[in-house]
Amino acid sequence: MDVKQFVMSLIETVIKIAAAVFIIMFVYDTAVKAYDYGYRVFAEEPMTLGEGRIISIYVKEEDSVKDIGNTLEEKGLIRDANLFIVQELVSEYHGKIQPGIYDLNTSMSTEEMLEIMAASAEEEDETDDS
Repeated sequence: MDVKQFVMSLIETVIKIAAAVFIIMFVYDTAVKAYDYGYRVFAEEPMTLGEGRIISIYVKEEDSVKDIGNTLEEKGLIRDANLFIVQELVSEYHGKIQPGIYDLNTSMSTEEMLEIMAASAEEEDETDDS
């Protein structure tokens, strides 16, 4: 084996190790971010602890969940509108948000906000069952 072949073999091995390390780091970083996002879907903290501030929002009939999430994010009630979409999708209030004016607090969780915005739909369901 001559020196040229040895150097080429060594360079090839170093490149393979570097590629493997890069792939492992990428997979690890992606897995950590995915876990964090998934955890936040079910355990997102309110924007403020304690009393918080009351903020009124108006939900129109034609507003989508994304529109509502964007409004909540703009008003400072939630951190991430896209996360709100997923939280609404997996909640028991999926598809039950009603149009209206709502007084929400920055110390509320997303689940509490969804419960308030879907309350009139649940009241109608209860009266239909009676």
